[in-house]
Amino acid sequence: MEISPKENTHFFSNNINLPVDRSSFKSESSASKEKQSCGGIKIFLGALSFVYFAKALSGSYLKSTITQIERRFDIPSSLVGVIDGSFEIGNLLIIILVSYFGAKLHRPKIIGAGCLIMSAGTFLIAMPQFFMGRYRYERFPSTINSTDNISPCLQDKSQSPLSAMEKSQAKLNAGCEKEAGSSMWIYVLLGNLLRGIGETPIQPLGITYIDDYAIEENTALYIGCVQTVAIIGPIFGFLLGSLCAKLYVDIGFVDMDNITITHKDVQWVGAWWLGYLIAGAISILAGIPFWFLPKHLPKPERRKDSSTSSEQSKFITEDNKEPHKSYQQQVKIAEMAKFFPCLKNLFGNPVYFLYLCASIIQFNSLIGMVTYKPKYIEQQYGQTSSRTNFVIGLINIPAVAFGIFSGGLIMKKFRIGVLGAAKLSLGSSFFGYLLLLLLFALGCENSEVAGLTMSYHGTKQTTDYEQALFSECNSGCLCSKNDWDPICGENGVTYVSACLAGCQASNGSGKNTVFFNCSCVAILETPSQSSSAVAGPCQKGNECPKMFLYFLVVSVITSYTLSVGGTPGYILLLRCIKPHLKSFALGIYTLAIRVLAGIPSPVYFGVAIDTTCLKWGSKRCGGRGACKLYNSSALRYVYLGLTLVLGMVSIFFSVAVLWVLRKSSSPQDETLSANGERGACEMKSRKDNFVNCDHLIQTTYWPEKETRL
Repeated sequence: MEISPKENTHFFSNNINLPVDRSSFKSESSASKEKQSCGGIKIFLGALSFVYFAKALSGSYLKSTITQIERRFDIPSSLVGVIDGSFEIGNLLIIILVSYFGAKLHRPKIIGAGCLIMSAGTFLIAMPQFFMGRYRYERFPSTINSTDNISPCLQDKSQSPLSAMEKSQAKLNAGCEKEAGSSMWIYVLLGNLLRGIGETPIQPLGITYIDDYAIEENTALYIGCVQTVAIIGPIFGFLLGSLCAKLYVDIGFVDMDNITITHKDVQWVGAWWLGYLIAGAISILAGIPFWFLPKHLPKPERRKDSSTSSEQSKFITEDNKEPHKSYQQQVKIAEMAKFFPCLKNLFGNPVYFLYLCASIIQFNSLIGMVTYKPKYIEQQYGQTSSRTNFVIGLINIPAVAFGIFSGGLIMKKFRIGVLGAAKLSLGSSFFGYLLLLLLFALGCENSEVAGLTMSYHGTKQTTDYEQALFSECNSGCLCSKNDWDPICGENGVTYVSACLAGCQASNGSGKNTVFFNCSCVAILETPSQSSSAVAGPCQKGNECPKMFLYFLVVSVITSYTLSVGGTPGYILLLRCIKPHLKSFALGIYTLAIRVLAGIPSPVYFGVAIDTTCLKWGSKRCGGRGACKLYNSSALRYVYLGLTLVLGMVSIFFSVAVLWVLRKSSSPQDETLSANGERGACEMKSRKDNFVNCDHLIQTTYWPEKETRL
């Protein structure tokens, strides 16, 4: 009986079981999925790194334009501090919603939407430049468009320059009401607020996405790469600020040949808005890749078998999850629902609470210092905004980055435990603030300004500043105490204006204007000098450039020293709490830093700095404007003193942290931590000892657990 080929095939398929290596198919499938996951997570890593760069660039650029914004909108430092703190306010408005609901939704697309909002806010900051008209700086009429010999003193009211000025003033008064009611700085505040809202999902959703889909041993490396790129952002931000500060604010809108001031002039305002347009465009580009990334990536097989579950798997129920969860996972969810008991026990941990207090106070010190550092350098050492931003971006920021890296390297090389991390953090803060004391001796003396820092006769000023602007030498002139158009006399003294210097004649135009027969200059001149002056203030003393170099050296060393303690402090924070409360504890930590340091610090630093002002500007429609001249000595003591006092208080809390750790630790614990057995103990403890939220303190083991208190 013959069997057809078809039947033969059917016969063999039913009766013969060929050996199949199913494990090879499984391994090939898992390898393919792991390769796909690896490629996807690297694309996400590259996109997230670019976003971190974009947000760090725009944030640092805002710091670099603080003085430019202050002059452009004619507002005090305290109001600039409110603008700076609005970013943190925007971040806080939606941080809880984004952190909770964001993980349930399409995380990459939420990050992409955040980038669009961040770019919209950045563009909004620049918008006032296109609506508030051209920038006006104070200049005597002869320096604008005339080469005639005109008297700045204006003794005779019938002189033509006076009538011309009256006509000009009448035009200003006509549109005064509109200008006064605009308050265009509000758009800068709203833009920064919007920028804070857009930045919110980047960190929590981006880091958890990496943690969920990266191979476990690569997670730390990937996060380190993101943080490294984030450090590069401020360097480019300050360098961009340096470039834009050299360009005139209305470049492209006015004829630059008619501009009579340079970037070295005290009234100069750079193209602050241009950098925001560039930063906004970069934010848009950074957000594009996230719209094409998937909601989920294939999980690596090694991650599926790992005992440590991801952040998403702990808190979010997905469709492909099994309907029944283990008893241990149910207990964890029930425990996280006990918000207030967990919060109470978290603050009941003395190490966590003391370190949180130390961090809040130290960040108050550091945020205030960084925010007003460009202003301090400009006012104390007479540097331009362009050079100040260049120095900070090219010298200070790399020192901070190197310090953070060094701290992590020291921790790894010497296998430093919790107690050692506390010591390193404390030592870093102590020596950093100790070095800060040297800056008190590296300041410049006040500029010699007649009627403000000294009298017209050369003696130190002790009387009321506004009344002292007038003297016998300018009593016959029709001068205003609100003017600020400084000139430099041949005697090396700066005068608030040519009128207040008693100058009877002038010649030339623009930057080359020369004033003659200045009666107030003649009082202090030597027989070989003439009573003449030139436009612009006099340079600071001969010792000031040398002091600035010393300041840079000490500042770089101080920045590095303070930054070394950053990584050990973060490790201390992670190891003083339970593993399952880490996310909650870090969230509370971040919230406290933003609310109690990020928002108030720039405001009260600005208020304190405003108290050192000697000459306030006046708005065209009345009211106090931006400060024109600071008391250098008072500014140095207020700025550095406030920074140092806050730093010393934070050191006090750091000493308390170290004391509690010493009291609770044992030699066996330190040996265990130093010998690198932390990982083994952590895995064992997580499997065998599930800790209830009501029992915050475990005394059975040390590593990866809170301290025994």
